[in-house]
Amino acid sequence: MSPNPGVARRALAERVRRRARQGAHAAVHSAWEWVRRHGEITPQTPGRHRFAYLGEGACIGFPVGAIYGEPWISIGDHTLVGTHVTISAGFVPGLDLGPDVIVRIGGSCSIGRGTHIVGHQSIEIGNDVFTGPNVYITDQNHTYGDLDTPIGRQWPENNPVVIGDGCWIGTGAIILPGTRLGRNVAVAGGAVVRGEFPDHAVVGGVPAKILRSHDGDNGWQPPLRTDGSAMPLDELAALSVDGIGGLQILQDRLREEAAQVTE
Repeated sequence: MSPNPGVARRALAERVRRRARQGAHAAVHSAWEWVRRHGEITPQTPGRHRFAYLGEGACIGFPVGAIYGEPWISIGDHTLVGTHVTISAGFVPGLDLGPDVIVRIGGSCSIGRGTHIVGHQSIEIGNDVFTGPNVYITDQNHTYGDLDTPIGRQWPENNPVVIGDGCWIGTGAIILPGTRLGRNVAVAGGAVVRGEFPDHAVVGGVPAKILRSHDGDNGWQPPLRTDGSAMPLDELAALSVDGIGGLQILQDRLREEAAQVTE
């Protein structure tokens, strides 16, 4: 018995619609990948000319956040800036901010997506600084001393920010004016940081305080918890600069260690 013509037509129409949706899906994603790749700001694109410096191998991901005051922004070699990142110097575009760079990001940094770096006087971010997503760094706050004036209309105060080489800043952390982080400081996610912190410290909390620090005589205090299977630091450092191949080796190693723990 031959199939019902109406059923066959409906089945054929459904196959056509499914293939059309699949084709549209592939086309949209392919087009977005093209736009994303060609929207990046790199030293090979015209957007580089707006910056005080945009180093070799640097890349600002697309879609970008609010980026303005570029003549007072310097981004070092091989620094990667994620998507939706705001980097601003001054209150609004078009202001003359003087002769000096205001926001300086060092080389080989990684700035997580959705991060805001808002500079008015001086923000210095060292080399090899990594941030998680949605970090907020600013060197300016409003004052609130005048009881009769809305806080948002009171004269702001600036205080320079310095973030030392090798720091890690966790997701959602807030770095407030006047903060000075030493070298290789780890900032916990969600911390609100103000003040000065020494090299080789772990800080966290609201307001942030030192949770762990390194003593030249006694090592880390409180001591680090480790099962002795951690990868040697020199090997880890080598992998971290070895591109996708190094990251794959690191991923495989972490998977092996996780399996050993569960055995």
